Amino acid sequence: MKDYNVGSKMKPYSIDFREKIVSAMEKGDSSIRKVAARFAVSKSCVERWMIQKRTEGHVVPHNPHMSL
Repeated sequence: MKDYNVGSKMKPYSIDFREKIVSAMEKGDSSIRKVAARFAVSKSCVERWMIQKRTEGHVVPHNPHMSL
């Protein structure tokens, strides 16, 4: 799952921004579509970050070019 375009200069969204979106979804009073519109991101970003939070416990961007 990538949050950036390969070959582009677009940076991933900040962790703080991602956490705000996930938090808004976890409140359960809004749909994915409404949260996406409220934060001006795609529905697929919201879905991806929700899955990542559930499966990995965080929303830190994946960077295949970083070595651990």
